Amino acid sequence: MVKLDLGCGGKKKEGFIGVDQYAMEGVDVVLNIGVDPWPWEDGTVEEIHASHFLEHLTAQQRVHFMNEAFRVMKEGAKATIITPHWASNRAYGDFTHQWPPVAEMFYYYLSQAWRDTNAPHTDVKWNPAGYSCNFAATWGYSYGPELSVRHPDHVQFALQNYKEAAQDLYATLTKP
Repeated sequence: MVKLDLGCGGKKKEGFIGVDQYAMEGVDVVLNIGVDPWPWEDGTVEEIHASHFLEHLTAQQRVHFMNEAFRVMKEGAKATIITPHWASNRAYGDFTHQWPPVAEMFYYYLSQAWRDTNAPHTDVKWNPAGYSCNFAATWGYSYGPELSVRHPDHVQFALQNYKEAAQDLYATLTKP
C-alpha cells in the first residue's frame, strides 16, 4: 500500500513514504513536488498527506500538485491537506509562504463540474496550464483553544468576523 507524506520535511508521518525537495532525515524521495513529474504510476497511491506544505507552492505549482495527486491516486483514495487558515497570522509569518494564501475557494476549483460551470478558463481543456483533476472536496478548521469550548453558533460567528478564529484549514480530497 503506497501512502505519501508530501513536503514532510524532517517529520514524516509513520507508515508513509516521505517526499520533500530537501534531503532531510526521514525523507525517502527527494522531489520538487510542485514542478517535477511524480515518479508513481497512475492509480497506485492509497493515501496522501500534506501538512503545512501547499502554502509553500506558487499558484501554478499548486495546480501541478493537484493534477499529479489526482493522477497517482487510486479510485476512492483520500488526500488530507492542512494549511494555515488565510485569516490566521500563521499564513503570513513565514517568508517562504507564497501568495495567495490557501483559502476555502481554492478547493472548489478541484471539481470538474464546478470548473465547467464557473471557471472554464482554469481547466486544461481551455488552458494548457489548467486543472485536469476532479476531486470531491470537504474542509473544516482547527480553532484556538478559546473557541473549541464555545457554542457552534458563536464559532460560526467568529469564523465570519474575527481574524485568528481559525488556525488551520483541513481539507479532505477524494478521487471518485
